[in-house]
Amino acid sequence: MSDFPRWKYFLVAIVLVLGIVYALPNVFMPVPAVQITANRNGLIDQALEQKVGAALKQQNIAYQDLALTGDHLLASFANGDVQKSAADAIKAALGDDYTVAFNLRSTVPHWLTAIGARSMPLGLDLQGGVHFLMEVDQNDVIDKQETRYADDIRTSLRDKHIQYDSVSRNATRGQGVAVVLRSAADRTAAANAIAADYPDLATQDGAVTGDRFVLNAALRPEKLREFSLNAIRQNLGTLRNRINALGVSEPIIQQQGDSRIIVELAGVQDTAEAKKLIGATATLEYRGGYGTPQQAIDAARTGNVPPDARLYKGQDGRPYLLSKKIIARGDQLVDASSGFDQQSGTPMVSVTLNAAAAKSMLDYTTANVGKPMGVVYIERVVDTKIVDGKEVRTPKVTEEVINYATVNGVFGKNFQTTGLRSPKEASELALLLKGGSLAAPIDIVEERVIGPSLGQDNIAKGLKAVLIGLGLVLLAAAIYYKLFGLVADVALFFNLVLLVAVMSMIGVTLTMPGIAGIVLTLGMAIDANVLICERVREELRNGSTPLAAIRAGYEKAWATILDANVTHLIAALALTTMGSGPIKGFGVTLLIGILTSMFTSVTVTHAITALIHGGRKLKTLSV
Repeated sequence: MSDFPRWKYFLVAIVLVLGIVYALPNVFMPVPAVQITANRNGLIDQALEQKVGAALKQQNIAYQDLALTGDHLLASFANGDVQKSAADAIKAALGDDYTVAFNLRSTVPHWLTAIGARSMPLGLDLQGGVHFLMEVDQNDVIDKQETRYADDIRTSLRDKHIQYDSVSRNATRGQGVAVVLRSAADRTAAANAIAADYPDLATQDGAVTGDRFVLNAALRPEKLREFSLNAIRQNLGTLRNRINALGVSEPIIQQQGDSRIIVELAGVQDTAEAKKLIGATATLEYRGGYGTPQQAIDAARTGNVPPDARLYKGQDGRPYLLSKKIIARGDQLVDASSGFDQQSGTPMVSVTLNAAAAKSMLDYTTANVGKPMGVVYIERVVDTKIVDGKEVRTPKVTEEVINYATVNGVFGKNFQTTGLRSPKEASELALLLKGGSLAAPIDIVEERVIGPSLGQDNIAKGLKAVLIGLGLVLLAAAIYYKLFGLVADVALFFNLVLLVAVMSMIGVTLTMPGIAGIVLTLGMAIDANVLICERVREELRNGSTPLAAIRAGYEKAWATILDANVTHLIAALALTTMGSGPIKGFGVTLLIGILTSMFTSVTVTHAITALIHGGRKLKTLSV
């Protein structure tokens, strides 16, 4: 058997050892846990850990572990019932400064995680969780765009000194903006200005009544559709950012049709917390300062607020008086990025405004150098509770001043917002402003909860199916092909190990269709060994020596094995690339299984056969 070189033995040994190591994490099952994440006013530190531990002890709730992990605290428990009781107790103890959500804590040893080994995440059908079908409010997209263009057209006409009576949206949504001018010449000039500055708008002359010349400017249909699709894409990105805070492994967030989004969160059973996070919005408002700090203190103490001012509180609890007039809003931002202020070294967010907001900011700063300006952070969440069997949704708005500073110079389109407490807070705020604010409101039109017991039952049945299928294949091969059948059985076992290892390494989510793909792979993998064994038998019948029969069996069977697996690969690729959901999960598992089976069925069995028969004088073969 000199035709099997030594380097191939080393290659096979290395691959099999790595396969065992990277498949090993799946033996360690995760345990139920509760994840505590800080909101804006909360801190994740040792004091929080002690507070949570005290709250659990007070309720006589036993926990397995309580550990600070990155930017959250994770408490693990023996089972799901204890987990739910613990979550209720922790919520009552911490209040609104923290988000408490269900999660799973990995029990994989540290030495495995250190080398990147991890267990496969489980899908919604195995782990349980929640399913949401949400619809994006397309009317809101139209309203925002038409309002924005109305503001921009006013600014453009003023800059070009074109006389007009009014610029307002048409009464019918989607019909654009109506510009009323004083002469036909002004209407022509306005049409030319709008065509030059806003090519996405199509202008059309309207009715003429006395000295009122109407010009209609409406969004082109292809641009309106583009705005609608962009709103869905931005909402998809926003939801991904927010759902990451729940610590959900492999959430499914995908578009359905032109206006709907599907969200599936495996391992989450608390729909109220999920809906609270999904429906949250956050933005900034830039307002001019009002009065002196002492006036703000007096207003907070007496409750007498000037009619053209509003009273806010800062992050430190200090009161601030700000003008009711908004200079710029968060939805007028074109771009936002986080970084550090070069002078103070503190976290900041660099902001770019659109044309209308830039003009407003420039006008304010030009007239108010040396005066204060405040930045108000506004977060809106919808708190969902079940009262008397009915769902009650209560909007909750949090407003606080994150920055209050003197305007030192004139600026407009680009500037920086400082006063943030940490780089993480600056990064999160930049995400919320750039892609974190929902481009359009979303309504949950359908929700389903899948209990964890269904997942456990599916896992048990799936594992039973794999073991029975594997056992029957192993038994049939050993009986029919004797020693060669046992070698094929060893290769089939390592095929399962390598399949699980590869799926774990690349992060494939295991679902019921994935388990079906594993069972099918195990059944198909033995086909290659059947071809090899039958070729070896044929060579023996033709009078070849045992060693020559083995060599010829592998050489002549390889072409057939390759042809068969290439056709399987084409089918698996089609399922993976064109399928979605369960079909794609099945296709991915099948694709990986075909590749691993080609290695184990040919190379691994050849290596084992060479070790057994190499250097021996054989009269017959056990095949």
